[in-house]
Amino acid sequence: MPAARVAMRRAPANAAIVAPVPAQPPIDLDVGFDRLYGLEVTEAAEGLMRARVPVRDALKQPAGLVHGGVYAAIADSLATNGTLLTVAGEGQTAFCMANHTSFLRPITAGMINAVARARHRGRTTWVWEVEVTDDNRRLCVLTRVTVAVRPVGTVSVGGRR
Repeated sequence: MPAARVAMRRAPANAAIVAPVPAQPPIDLDVGFDRLYGLEVTEAAEGLMRARVPVRDALKQPAGLVHGGVYAAIADSLATNGTLLTVAGEGQTAFCMANHTSFLRPITAGMINAVARARHRGRTTWVWEVEVTDDNRRLCVLTRVTVAVRPVGTVSVGGRR
């Protein structure tokens, strides 16, 4: 499967000063778990990510609604990858520290549409807000994600570096 196609653009002039998003992303946005549930990143810019996921039966819980974990995964991926796209060129990596997802209305068919916006861009943490809407543009899910930013090679995995 080819790498995800992403429309890269610069942030508006009134956006916070951060490193520019590279024309060629330093990461493949079409791999692993994101590929499994069908995440398609449609836009990536400084502090802004947009994506969609087609609803299918495999993503639903027994009552026929999209499972809450799908929404949490979408928010985690957009916030973490949105941060990483900016900080990777500075020798940093990014990973999710916290994910608070509020479910407002269910999605049962069509497309899950998500927009993630960076609200805080600190030296060691970023905070993102993610809005998820249905095909009728109704707000269905709100998520706040806190992302840790650390130097590459300093993150411990399983107690090992």
